[in-house]
Amino acid sequence: MIQITNEDCMDLMARYPDKFFQLAIVDPPYGIGVNHNMGRRRGDEPSPYKKIKWDSTPPDKKFFNELERVSQYRIIFGANHFISRMPYDSPCWIVWDKLFSEDLSFASAELAWTNFPKVTKQIHLSSSQPDRIHPTQKPIRLYKKLLSMYAEPGWRILDTHIGSGSIALACHDLGFDLVGCEIDSEYFSAAMERIKTYQLQGQLFNSENIQIAGGGRSRRPIPMRAA
Repeated sequence: MIQITNEDCMDLMARYPDKFFQLAIVDPPYGIGVNHNMGRRRGDEPSPYKKIKWDSTPPDKKFFNELERVSQYRIIFGANHFISRMPYDSPCWIVWDKLFSEDLSFASAELAWTNFPKVTKQIHLSSSQPDRIHPTQKPIRLYKKLLSMYAEPGWRILDTHIGSGSIALACHDLGFDLVGCEIDSEYFSAAMERIKTYQLQGQLFNSENIQIAGGGRSRRPIPMRAA
């Protein structure tokens, strides 16, 4: 089951008991004031993304405390930008090498903090994506790699900042249950359209196994009907 809602992540997590999710993979705002034009070169077409307002500060400690409460293991992207908010030191970081071939304004690598009792690992994977709908969108293949490396069959997955929906596509393809949310209604709608397009392209999204809920106060998931 894949369930995605349009709401604040704190509201979502409050509905679940302690350690309900075996793994949370989250990519929250880094608080670095990311620009919607970043990565573009002079002469490029105008940015297709709306002006970003949500990256002025990272989540506060209440978010990380609640995330720790509802999940057993956590992978948190961008934690190098807010390391003081992590609950403790960790020997297990993930280094995503984006394989940039030239100097762009995007970071050439990203770091993710984890609480796994393992060693630091590198993932070498291009960030290039033909269907980019979000300025900080991560590839489906990256999420598949993370799930293959760190999740076990039958685990429930949580994502508090769904963004473009890449993790939903990865969880479906690998057979993981996912609960996630996106507070921005425009990105939520765009992610749902991306999921529907993925379905139409023959990626076998089963409409009985996907639930979405629109509206910030909605609590009852609405099954997505096949096109």
